[in-house]
Amino acid sequence: MSVEKKSFDNNKSINVVLFWHMHQPEYRNLRTGVFYQPWTYLHIIKDYVDMAAHLEANPKARAVVNFVPVLLEQIEDYRKQLNEYLCHAGQIRDPLLAALAEAVLPHGQEERLKLIKDCLKSNEKRLINRFKPYQQLSKLARTFIEVSATVDYYGEQFIFDLLVWYHLAWMGETVRRSDPRIKSLIKKERLYSYHDRRVLVEVIYELIADIIGRYRKLAEQGRVELSMTPYAHPISPLLLDFESAREAMPDIQLPVATGYPDGARRNNWHIKHGLEVFQQHFGMQPAGCWPAEGSVSAETVKALSEAGFNWLATGETVLRHSLSASQLSDHKCIHRPYHLDHYKTHCFFRDDGLSDMIGFKYQDWHADDAVANLVNTLDHIANACDEASEPVVSIILDGENAWEHYPENGYYFLTALYEKLAEHENINLTTYSDYLKLQVRSTCLKQLVAGSWVYGTFSTWIGDKDKNRAWDMLVEAKQAYDEATLHNDLNDEDKQLALMQLATCESSDWFWWFGDYNPAESVRAFDEQFRLHLSNLYHYLHRDPPDYLSHAFSSGNTECSSSGVMLPGKKE
Repeated sequence: MSVEKKSFDNNKSINVVLFWHMHQPEYRNLRTGVFYQPWTYLHIIKDYVDMAAHLEANPKARAVVNFVPVLLEQIEDYRKQLNEYLCHAGQIRDPLLAALAEAVLPHGQEERLKLIKDCLKSNEKRLINRFKPYQQLSKLARTFIEVSATVDYYGEQFIFDLLVWYHLAWMGETVRRSDPRIKSLIKKERLYSYHDRRVLVEVIYELIADIIGRYRKLAEQGRVELSMTPYAHPISPLLLDFESAREAMPDIQLPVATGYPDGARRNNWHIKHGLEVFQQHFGMQPAGCWPAEGSVSAETVKALSEAGFNWLATGETVLRHSLSASQLSDHKCIHRPYHLDHYKTHCFFRDDGLSDMIGFKYQDWHADDAVANLVNTLDHIANACDEASEPVVSIILDGENAWEHYPENGYYFLTALYEKLAEHENINLTTYSDYLKLQVRSTCLKQLVAGSWVYGTFSTWIGDKDKNRAWDMLVEAKQAYDEATLHNDLNDEDKQLALMQLATCESSDWFWWFGDYNPAESVRAFDEQFRLHLSNLYHYLHRDPPDYLSHAFSSGNTECSSSGVMLPGKKE
């Protein structure tokens, strides 16, 4: 007896959600307002702008876009400082952006050498080598780094040209193709004047000033669903209970501290304050949540459900672990909504295979071949889910870091992706809220095994000796905070400053980088920022920082060449 192979040709349809997560940690020194890293504004002008433009260009395209509230605040900060600079001769508090904008460069050799090094922090294959003038400048710049004494022999014009090309390379592809000012600057190639740099800064300002409004408009048109992460991107299950890490890794070595003090209250604060910031910027309340790094536990689901979220999303391996613990079969189809016990929040789980293909594999494929492969994989999923009612595939990944590895910042791939999925008669490109309007019955999980989208564990944030040391340092700082607030030692202003500084210290991003499997330069930068944030907290508490905050505690790996900003959802 022959069995007919079922395919899209037999009209088996499938729902697909493209979910883009937008996040940058708090790069400001909250005491001075100075930005220690430029990645927030660089990703705005390159990635957030392009991602909005692709959605705007295709009326049938749909996506979920997730913003972390602390990122929204940084975007607004850049908007304000650039407005002050352009309109009222105010100060730019980002050293790299200020060097591009100001008429005079810093005079010190060390400062100039740092500018040169910063202007090489681009993907060499896709950003530097794409533009011959930038490629030539970068070769000279590496000579500076090898023989730092030679910096005095190169004029200011060289550094100004390098600054301009760095920002042109980081410009969104849709902007490069449409803005005549950017086209003119690229065509000029060298010897950029102060006026040229002023024009470039004006373009950067316009892109930053418009970006939140563009996503808001897309959401109001029903073409995008906006969701959020709790305020400063904390790993909620670990705030709630360190022991939750043992659910997926029973033998994990935990910090000396037995738990995070008053973690449930802190977790709820991040949810509540995040909702307030989101409402302030978008004028609406989100229906959904991407917990930081897709990190979930039963207590996390409870907190989000009580906060009113209709849905959340996390990683596929969390589901695999939970199905096994719940003694449930996946029936060859995991692509469906789930819920935990009596909580109303629907849980969606990332398709690791497709998401990781976009994040790590398709960058070297021809765009049409990559999208054809993706559609073919959706065909196989539709066949496997033949008996399921309205299966839904969740393609979830970072909306910013993947594209610098693609030709033209993913321009051809993203154009083809939206076109093919939106036009395919058997693919319903949708959002989670629209999907839930279908009133599909969700599957009950008897048990949710705590974990994240990375390997289904919390090993990226706890368990390593350096990560554990960071948790112990944070716990000690939190105890000092609790003592100061309990005894009412602070005035209202310092109390608010300390509260916001504490939230920054609780971010997941610092813990991500600690450990000797990450590149030394990145580890050094995040080690310094974490200790700075903790020191600032003690300052607001009117207490001397512990001596150990004056010394690095995580060094990273000098032989590691990977940037470490992205990881696949599951181990190979």
